[in-house]
Amino acid sequence: MHSFEYKNGSLHCEDVNLQDIAEQYGTPAYVYSANTILDHYRRLDAALAEIDHCVEYAVKANSNLSVLRLLAEEGSGFDIVSGGELFRVIKAGGDPKKCTFAGVGKTRAEIEYALEQGIYSFNVESEEEAAFINVVAGEMGKVAPIAFRVNPNVDAKTHKYISTGKSENKFGVDFAYIEAAYERASQLENVKLIGLQMHIGSQLTSVSPFIEAVEKVSPLAAKLKATYGIEFFSIGGGVGIVYDPALESAKPEWWAAQEEEQRPLTIEEYAAGVLPKLKELGLKILLEPGRYIVGNAGVMLTQCLYEKKGSAKTFKVVDAGMNDLIRPALYEGHHEIVPVAQPAGDDNIKMDVVGPICETGDFFMQNAELPNFPVGSVIALLSSGAYGFTMASNYNTRPMPVEIMVDGDQAKVIRKRQSLDDLIAAEL
Repeated sequence: MHSFEYKNGSLHCEDVNLQDIAEQYGTPAYVYSANTILDHYRRLDAALAEIDHCVEYAVKANSNLSVLRLLAEEGSGFDIVSGGELFRVIKAGGDPKKCTFAGVGKTRAEIEYALEQGIYSFNVESEEEAAFINVVAGEMGKVAPIAFRVNPNVDAKTHKYISTGKSENKFGVDFAYIEAAYERASQLENVKLIGLQMHIGSQLTSVSPFIEAVEKVSPLAAKLKATYGIEFFSIGGGVGIVYDPALESAKPEWWAAQEEEQRPLTIEEYAAGVLPKLKELGLKILLEPGRYIVGNAGVMLTQCLYEKKGSAKTFKVVDAGMNDLIRPALYEGHHEIVPVAQPAGDDNIKMDVVGPICETGDFFMQNAELPNFPVGSVIALLSSGAYGFTMASNYNTRPMPVEIMVDGDQAKVIRKRQSLDDLIAAEL
């Protein structure tokens, strides 16, 4: 659930009117709910209270310093995929000793920086990477803590671009080869085997793939604990959120009204599914949620510039583009669109909501039945807190949007809107 709802005829984030935000700070604008972020983190943390665990927030989902600071103050760890993300975590007050470093292409500079900062573990994606980390650590007079990422060949049944746990994906070591990888790595002088990691994909809406993966990999984790004394098993992230209907899902009564077989995956159902097997291991369990924590904690506001009626379609042209939110263009990501001013009646029309970018793929929704919002009005693209701003770009030489954090009745700019001078500041 989340903290976006209509109050007195206008969409609010917590106790702040989003129309007021649009008028004060302009559009496009990303707006985040601090209390939604904290609620999601706390619910996940509490659901796993029966076991030794650490929630490692996936920084790539939303890396704003204020978001990271909020979670660091709660005691969160962090799942990072670059040296830059580690830098952000440290600047936000996060503890590098609670960071795990994933990714298939770590550079020498990133490995050196991570070792200097004393991260908890490298999640190693290949034997070649383990050998290289060993060399770098040796040159620095250090021992690098590592955990191999195993690819369990489990179908997450999600979009092909965010499925990571099958043999044809680039991530991890094949399940058939993983024990041999540990054996060979155990001979390296400057690495220490401290864990095992897996992650099968993102936006999973069923608990079944999680259970399948945990049941398949847990015996391996137990064997590695007995053989090499590993201390943790990371089961990755991937718990999905409700993109449709996003606004209605804010209400407890909406969840209560769903038939059991149709109800979206809850964190309580997820924990109940994976905990029985994990309890047996006696290992520290790490989780790497990103979208679950911040996805439904954010919206993107954009203003309607023009309405264009053609023989085939009605287009609503808005001031945000695919450079601001690329998910619909990149992997058919759905974001519910609602007017900030609450519609008075049922005046839906079929439309395409498109941006100003010179690309046919620059759309947020096509052939959609939506309220007929007028030119000049502000709309909200819901569920934009994850993989929204972090994937934004300056394509078409467009400044990056402002980011705003709401806490109760207070709204604070947490990243200024980029100016035209900012755009070219680094160029010669």
